[in-house]
Amino acid sequence: MKDMEKYRPRRRFIYGLYTLIAFLAFSYFLFYVRTEVQRSIFVSVQGSLRLREVSDQVNQVTYRKILKRIEDSETVHFVFTGDIMLSRGIDFKMRKAGDYTFPFLNIASTTRGADIAFGNLEGPISTRGKNQGSEYSFRANPQVMKGLLFAGFDIVSLANNHMWDWGAEALTDTLDTLKRNNILTIGAGKNEAEANSPVFIMKGNQRVVFFAYTNLYPESLYASGDKPGISTFNEEKIIRAIKEETTPEDIVVVSIHWGDEYKTESNNFQKRLGKALIDAGADMVIGHHPHVVEEIEHYKNGWIVYSLGNFVFDQNFSEDTSKGLLLEITTKSGAVEKVELKEIRMNKDFQPTLKEKI
Repeated sequence: MKDMEKYRPRRRFIYGLYTLIAFLAFSYFLFYVRTEVQRSIFVSVQGSLRLREVSDQVNQVTYRKILKRIEDSETVHFVFTGDIMLSRGIDFKMRKAGDYTFPFLNIASTTRGADIAFGNLEGPISTRGKNQGSEYSFRANPQVMKGLLFAGFDIVSLANNHMWDWGAEALTDTLDTLKRNNILTIGAGKNEAEANSPVFIMKGNQRVVFFAYTNLYPESLYASGDKPGISTFNEEKIIRAIKEETTPEDIVVVSIHWGDEYKTESNNFQKRLGKALIDAGADMVIGHHPHVVEEIEHYKNGWIVYSLGNFVFDQNFSEDTSKGLLLEITTKSGAVEKVELKEIRMNKDFQPTLKEKI
């Protein structure tokens, strides 16, 4: 008994030390969480709360935002952007800044305000794959997910001429990474069915249907059977899919990567196909690829945007490639109610900055 009394002060000291260490560890944890939450954002689709997690090989950050529920469930506010390329010179700028949200710092307040924010993701997100030998091969670090989430993107098109730059592995990584972070993809898939399936988004009682295609790839890169790839570009099949997969009450968006690079006017093929897609039931045809802005046409009850130009891209070698359009469309009860075009310009760090309404 006396021996136990002898060691009791020592045990109290040890218990006290453990308690102090636990308290310090818990305090550090609270400080870390508060610091991360200060950089958080919130994203909402279909009028519900949604938690998005960024998972990559370096760390894990949680972004959250509670977006106001829109009282009128028949109204949908869209934001459409042009080409988003997050490698090469953009990667250099992000690493130099130590911030993978860097490209979107001047524009995120606008894109985050949409019910549905859409962009064309120009290149895969991966650390794997094999360079397919293109003169310009793009592949973005998985850390760029922080920027896409910060900007509030809800859906991106993968149907473009750079998505296969690093082959099947990089493409499937891109699909997995975006899915894991609750960003929808359209225009590519791990198999033929997935690559060619439309994406449906419900906003209140309104259904929005997305399709995405490009005519700039050979058929060998189309998804086939269980082989990953890009959606099939076949005009007859596209028109049939629009008619079969949608109803007159839907809002139908067709994203298409087409046209001639650096041409500020659409070609005859774009004009003909754009009108055919509206005739088939599309409400909006959203074009990109030329890296410059092309004209916009109101045709019947639909809108054809031939090219939105660049959104985030390291092409500051001309006035035309240094600017683009941000398109805001509001629909109500299944019809386009309001269309706003906003000019953006990229600064010396390739950050898009809103200029003015056109």
